[in-house]
Amino acid sequence: MNHHQFRAAAVQAAPIFLDLDASIDKAIGLIEDAARAGAELVAFPETYLPGYPWYIWLDAPAWGFQFTQRYFDNSLEYGTPQAARIAQAAKVNHIMVVMGLSERYKASLYIAQWIIDAEGKTVAMRRKLKPTHVERTVYGEGDGSDLSVYDTDLGRVGALCCWEHLQPLSKYAMYAQNEQVHIGAWPSFSLYTGAAYALGPEVNTAASRIYAVEGGCFVISPCATVSPEMIDIMCTDDAKRAMLTAGGGHARIFAPDGQSMHEPLPHDEEGIVYADIDTGLISIAKAAADPAGHYSRPDVTRLWLDKTPGDRVVSGAQPAANARYDFTEDVAAEVRLEIAEYLTLDEDAARV
Repeated sequence: MNHHQFRAAAVQAAPIFLDLDASIDKAIGLIEDAARAGAELVAFPETYLPGYPWYIWLDAPAWGFQFTQRYFDNSLEYGTPQAARIAQAAKVNHIMVVMGLSERYKASLYIAQWIIDAEGKTVAMRRKLKPTHVERTVYGEGDGSDLSVYDTDLGRVGALCCWEHLQPLSKYAMYAQNEQVHIGAWPSFSLYTGAAYALGPEVNTAASRIYAVEGGCFVISPCATVSPEMIDIMCTDDAKRAMLTAGGGHARIFAPDGQSMHEPLPHDEEGIVYADIDTGLISIAKAAADPAGHYSRPDVTRLWLDKTPGDRVVSGAQPAANARYDFTEDVAAEVRLEIAEYLTLDEDAARV
């Protein structure tokens, strides 16, 4: 059996906020830095292109409308020259890139992660299944196909964003696909400091660590910083400057046993953290607990995952209106049959 051994890199840096071309320039520089350091995979924070829209957390939606068109225009559309530059950087530097981006598709935006292999070819273009809280004023939703794990030259790779790591069913869907290398992208932990503990680094780095232990996988967690320039753009008064502060970077890489594999950077320092991955260690972690294998109880709890793409328009015959009803009825009938069998066994045992 072949195991994958490689160096992974997690970015801790701010974009050039609301400037797609300049942010791509900076991203390519970070890709080149990671490749020079021997990395074969480099992962970027959530919505690194063109930056996370912190303004949605700072005031009423009407105030935030001043950023709406600029944010939309500077979000990344696949198939454009800007997207081609990122794929080319992956190819030239022979490194897998997992880019966090605001994806522009037609007239909507999506929180997305683009997995590009070392040949510059697309492995996956996934979307965050459910934007969190006020993110829903900016972004649309993904679908079940976005909860997928992919065979690559570096092993079975999957990705989630931010508080998707607090969704137990979504996490289990990934674990059950034998994920070996997980990219857990985060925006920054510098919002409402001291007032909202759940948004801070203690909780959210713990979520990445627990994912590694639960899933028995390596977790690469890039995390952005908030730059002083971003504060100048979005924090137009003292109240906003109190709500959003500079820094907040907490990039991490965790082993399948939950250990941190590197020394962290200061929260207000830009850079890249590295770790040497050996997927052979996963078998040791999963010998104790394989959540979708020997340590599961499918006779008690099971997950239903529907990977049907959420296409808005479907051509062809209309699906039967009662298709899902029939499915649930079949399941209910099966459960009733199993209960009847158990009762029969109990009656036989009582007769004995």
